[in-house]
Amino acid sequence: MLSLLGMLATSFVICVAIGPFLLPFLHRLKFGQSIRECGPANHLKKSGTPTMGGIMMLAAMALSLAIWGDMTPTVIIALVLTFGHAVIGFVDDYIKVVMKRNLGLTAIQKLAMQFVLAGAYVYYAEVHGGDQGLWLPGTDISIDLGLGYYALAFVLLVGTTNAVNLTDGLDGLASCVSVPVTLVFAIIAYLGGSADLSGFALTMTGACLGFLVFNHYPAKVFMGDTGSLALGGGIAALALLTKTELLLILLGGIYVIEAASVIIQVTYFHLTGGKRIFRMSPIHHHFELGGWKETKVVAVFTAVSCLFSLLALGLWLLK
Repeated sequence: MLSLLGMLATSFVICVAIGPFLLPFLHRLKFGQSIRECGPANHLKKSGTPTMGGIMMLAAMALSLAIWGDMTPTVIIALVLTFGHAVIGFVDDYIKVVMKRNLGLTAIQKLAMQFVLAGAYVYYAEVHGGDQGLWLPGTDISIDLGLGYYALAFVLLVGTTNAVNLTDGLDGLASCVSVPVTLVFAIIAYLGGSADLSGFALTMTGACLGFLVFNHYPAKVFMGDTGSLALGGGIAALALLTKTELLLILLGGIYVIEAASVIIQVTYFHLTGGKRIFRMSPIHHHFELGGWKETKVVAVFTAVSCLFSLLALGLWLLK
């Protein structure tokens, strides 16, 4: 237990220690965020804020695991999915920030790279006798999906990484929302007999908390796609490896709501010839344009994420 707490604390301390060195470096390289004009007008003042801050989170996780962690095959595949998505995010950020192409990677390019990572998970699962069952939360029932489970794994990876990416739209939002999610995954993994995976989850918690030192309002740095895709990849990995794929819908409820708001908005816009349901999507912007301060949106969304996380933990304990 002490080693697990050490992993959390070490990840936090390393992330905080890296910040004062990384931020000036990003400034010198002019790795500043380009703010879309179609977003909230008050966000334009954030233009030029350094991005790719997810690098400090990844470094903190890697070093903490190197110091404390047991590099089991389970942890290694979790790292592959996390850092693999970080590479996709880094390339996307580089194209946007350095090459000045605001759209970054195309959807097809991202999907192709994510497909390769999903293939890595399938290979791991096959080599280590992966369970192709899908647990129904709140019950002791598991449905054998056969090879269909791997299709689900791909959908979960793509869906989670993109949903977390959409959530990363306000100062501190993605990190704050993710802290209770990763904490509950750490508890589930520990109680389920996977202390190694619990430690991995806690390094994510520590990295999120450390990043918040620099990313709380007003943010001094953004995590960029480098951080948000990595965070999504890590959370998806935790859901797959703890066999809580469906539980993630509740545990990551804020991510689901954010992604759903975009899907609903776009679908309704096309069906009605330009009408909107929300003032702006993702839904955190809807509340912003409704008069909520950015800090209030983050506080409320974090509280809701804590509630979802507690409910998800309760469902898991019922099995």
